[in-house]
Amino acid sequence: MGRPRRPLLSRDRIVAAALDLVDAEGLEAVSTRRLAAELGVSGPSLYNHVATKEELIDSVVDAVLGEVDTSMFTRLGADDQDWRAALAAWAESYRATLAAHPNIVPVVAQGPGRRANALRIADAVFGGLVAAGWPRREATRVGALMRYFITGSALGSFAGGFPDDATVYEGNYSHLDQAHLLADRQQEINESAFAAGLQALLDGLELRYRAMSGSGRDAGTRVP
Repeated sequence: MGRPRRPLLSRDRIVAAALDLVDAEGLEAVSTRRLAAELGVSGPSLYNHVATKEELIDSVVDAVLGEVDTSMFTRLGADDQDWRAALAAWAESYRATLAAHPNIVPVVAQGPGRRANALRIADAVFGGLVAAGWPRREATRVGALMRYFITGSALGSFAGGFPDDATVYEGNYSHLDQAHLLADRQQEINESAFAAGLQALLDGLELRYRAMSGSGRDAGTRVP
């Protein structure tokens, strides 16, 4: 009986295995030796598909970003108020994607670089906003603002960062007398905080959009 054939090594298989490592142990866990062991191959064989660790990490990040939905921006037109709904839907998709793979967020926060899906996202957001009536300069600001907010919200859990030991706060932090309860409600708190922040951002952007388009000038509103 012949020996069972090992699945052919491919770039997609390498990237998938690297993502599993990143999700489980963080970016630092990825190395040629570790990845080769996980795939059951020799280290040098990986270099036929991925030249460097940096290239591999970029491929992992870009594969994840491929899950972010940007289709809502293709439907926007001039003076289309649906830009707000589009930003909201995109922000939720982006955050959900990063929340599923939080260990890649520090790389995402550095900017798109040459990653195809990262550039696709930037192009879709910018193009959609400009099509909806935002000037190019303003669209750039909005895209940057939204990315700061989304990646920041995915960096970690605010509620999960508080110790659940009530004695930590006793006697020293009188205003944090309920902070030990936060850890048990971290998902609820994180999600509601993101929703509140997103609504506040969109409300502010809507005011800015009206002022920019002239509807707020009578009230003395200015856009710097």
